[in-house]
Amino acid sequence: MNATAAEAAEAVRNAPGGPKIGAFFDFDGTLVQGYTANSIYRDRIRKGQVGALELARVIVAAVDGTVLGGDPQTIGTIGFAGLRGRTVDSVADFGERLFVQKIAGTMRPEARDLVRAHLRRGHTVVVASSATRVQIEPVARDLGIPHIVCTELEDENGVLTGRSTTGMLWGERKAGAVRAFARARGIDLRRSYGYANGAEDIAFLGTVGRPYALNPHPMLRRAAEEYGWPVLLLREPKSPGLCAYLGTAGGLVGTNIGLAAGVAFGWLTGDRRRGVNTGIELSTGIGLALAGVKVNVVGAENLWKARPAVFIANHQSTLDVLVLGTLLRRDFTAVAKKEARLDPRMIIIGTLLDPAWIDRSDLTKAKNTLDGVVRRLRAGTSILILPEGTRMPTPRLGRFKKGAFHIALQAGVPIVPIVLRNTGELAWRRSMIVNPGTVDVAVLDPIDTGDWTVDDLDERVAEVRQRVTDTLADWPREVSAP
Repeated sequence: MNATAAEAAEAVRNAPGGPKIGAFFDFDGTLVQGYTANSIYRDRIRKGQVGALELARVIVAAVDGTVLGGDPQTIGTIGFAGLRGRTVDSVADFGERLFVQKIAGTMRPEARDLVRAHLRRGHTVVVASSATRVQIEPVARDLGIPHIVCTELEDENGVLTGRSTTGMLWGERKAGAVRAFARARGIDLRRSYGYANGAEDIAFLGTVGRPYALNPHPMLRRAAEEYGWPVLLLREPKSPGLCAYLGTAGGLVGTNIGLAAGVAFGWLTGDRRRGVNTGIELSTGIGLALAGVKVNVVGAENLWKARPAVFIANHQSTLDVLVLGTLLRRDFTAVAKKEARLDPRMIIIGTLLDPAWIDRSDLTKAKNTLDGVVRRLRAGTSILILPEGTRMPTPRLGRFKKGAFHIALQAGVPIVPIVLRNTGELAWRRSMIVNPGTVDVAVLDPIDTGDWTVDDLDERVAEVRQRVTDTLADWPREVSAP
């Protein structure tokens, strides 16, 4: 029988809780789309780290293990040998970089929801995979998964030997590792959950009482039908198609047309501020419409309750600028790092808003710029700041810098948090292409800063960040409802 991710997550939320119940997630093809080993090999080949002999052996092993019915673990053995002589730290750094550049964009949003449901029930959540810790650890940390059962690499004094201490956790060996983990932790496997996508995971899913075949390969689907296991069909991360490319091009043209119209209107009327406001509304509205992006907002009244204000937002995507512009619409400007001045994607901010460019390399200049921002706030212009300081690779929040909160404190204005749920799904942080779809936004209640002090600012920043985190974790039904 088929089930949706929402139905499965709801079932978890209504199920018994506690650490004696496990939730075991496969990695490649389950938490992430595709196989992360492919990204590793592509990176190594690009850097000239894979010789002709190793590449030939990998190709032969891949064909033998998938098409000819040979041992699929052979390719893992070859991969381990290719890491011989590298330090544990350098390989871990490589895994972190690969996560940001490639793997983060392949994570399944609905798998994140399932993981969150289990964590909130207090279940013992585990990644169980034949992949290595290098591949898994950044994803597990991003999802908040505390436990990993995986293929472990052997090292001597911090240098990899090219061998594994566990052997490749494939098939029955993976199932045995899950059973051993459960025994050590006192987990009741009969009450536990398992999620996987491949035929090699039939034995693993058979060890738990609540198995789910997730976007299954044909052999696993047949096994699921035979054993009566539910099948979960999770949506894949969006890949740009022809509509996305055409929509992005149209959005850029529409944005520039709206921008030009606003500038012309301001020049004709002799009222620059009206021209700026008109340009913002036209450029962002037309740009989003032509890109096929709709904005679904809860708490829109909070955008106008207290102005001027310092508006803050989480930052996932190039798309954030257009979405925030269409929300705030008028009488605001932004604070941005000086390096972004040369980014062509900042054309709207740079041309219309006259933003405050912060030179983070010069503290004196940065302070003078922020003093100017405070004066603009007191004169009635709201300020938009993205306190993470950079686009994050996933919806997980980064650390909030204190600049926005200092400014609000000095100017005596409220802070209004804007929470963007899924702009990163429509336009991943490293992509210029926007996929059509709906962006979910929650505008939280204005936060009065009248009783704030410099001494308690760290605590205040943590409180605001927690509000944003809680909103992302428990999204308002008014937004998520179809």
